[in-house]
Amino acid sequence: MFKDLRVSCSPHISHRLSTRSVMIDVIIGLAPAMVAAGYYFRVQAIVLIATCVITCVVTEGLCNLIRRKPSSLDDFSAVVTGLILALSLPPKLPVWTAVIGGVFSIAVGKMVFGGLGANIFNPAMVGRTFLSASFGVLMTTWTVPATIDPAMPAVAQGNTLNARTQATPLAWSKLAIKNRLGADIYSEQQIQGAFTGSVGGCLGETSAIAILIGGLYLLIRRTISFHIPLAVLGAAFVFGGIAYLIDSYVYVQPFLHLVSGGMLLCAFFIATDPVTAPLTRRGMWLFGIGVGAVTMLIRIVGEYPEGVMFSVLLMNAVTPLIDRLFKCVPAGGKPSV
Repeated sequence: MFKDLRVSCSPHISHRLSTRSVMIDVIIGLAPAMVAAGYYFRVQAIVLIATCVITCVVTEGLCNLIRRKPSSLDDFSAVVTGLILALSLPPKLPVWTAVIGGVFSIAVGKMVFGGLGANIFNPAMVGRTFLSASFGVLMTTWTVPATIDPAMPAVAQGNTLNARTQATPLAWSKLAIKNRLGADIYSEQQIQGAFTGSVGGCLGETSAIAILIGGLYLLIRRTISFHIPLAVLGAAFVFGGIAYLIDSYVYVQPFLHLVSGGMLLCAFFIATDPVTAPLTRRGMWLFGIGVGAVTMLIRIVGEYPEGVMFSVLLMNAVTPLIDRLFKCVPAGGKPSV
């Protein structure tokens, strides 16, 4: 009677799922953002994306050789790290800088912990944070999209005629807070530009539509659940709305915070990393709320215009505590105290 009974170790899943299939889904989900980056920033975007992916793949391969471990390149996790890192970089970032970021992301953010599944921080955000700390000027040099100016010059910081040729919407938001300017002067134009992609910013921050299409694909495929994205965006909207209600002259509309910067990329592709996110649904809610709240705290109160990478790394650090607070319930019983 037990001949058809199959016993195996957890996790027990009800449909076919593997690391490789999850990573392929993420790559497909990032495809619209990559297409948008290529459309708005042309060859520069293609070169940066290719550089980051190749660097991450080569670095992981070399780390496996040094550690005398079997190759792990067939799970495509290094490719995903390279793509996310590239989409979080400015279009005119020098290639050599992207190479440093890719090496640091894999070697320090992933392989030093033992490889995929053992890392406690999101590797792409580790690399992005390292580049921001080491090359601050290069990481905040933005480019006018080719759809506005085919020459793609550096953004005009003091331009008062067209919000799309200024610094990024978040940089304008921070400037309005510091100098108590009318933040809503260009809000509608910036929201429209950020939604379509016709604004300055990192490769993956330009088109909210592209990120939403990719995120919807992941949700339909059930590669990710809705808990973390909804928690991140909901918390960001609430905190942005509170600031806007307090002083609508200084603080931008909360919807601008959702569609600009790395908020959407974070909500659907970064914070949902299954290795560095909590295991339970309640833990995911708390994790997502923390990411959204800390991001908005940095954007509104801090000195830095963007806070996604810092909030993700901070919440990655407390994920083990969240998992202890909300324990997984094993089949047929309750977690032990």
